[in-house]
Amino acid sequence: MTDANELGEVTITREFAASREVVFAAYTEPEQFVRFWGPAGTSVPLDTVTLEPWAGGRFDSTMVIDATGDRYPLKAAFLEVKEPELLTFAEEGSPLVGSIRLVDLGGDRTEVVVHQTGVPPMYRTPEALAGLNSSLDRLGEHLARR
Repeated sequence: MTDANELGEVTITREFAASREVVFAAYTEPEQFVRFWGPAGTSVPLDTVTLEPWAGGRFDSTMVIDATGDRYPLKAAFLEVKEPELLTFAEEGSPLVGSIRLVDLGGDRTEVVVHQTGVPPMYRTPEALAGLNSSLDRLGEHLARR
């Protein structure tokens, strides 16, 4: 168990050429979500995804490492949902709380702000942050194909 004094925060901000409604749909529609969730080299089988975008709704998925087949389930619950601007969720059995804020920049451009609190040290390493950034890269690629 991680000492509460070791927990930290992570914030990553990216801009995408898509309306915030389109980005919100990518995060809340399982068929889109599986196209980008997780770092490069992973996949999320559609049958492992449950997205119930309302306060108290489930946010479950299983990330699979493509090279090894290792599976990493995520069990979480949405704490707050404000369509199309905010998704906040808490992982079961973890102090981690994540939020995805979508800021309308006008002209079909959206700023995505991923903010996490209660983040253990192992999820704040340069490698872990690179993985989170690669997931946002994959989101950008997905949005560009739409």
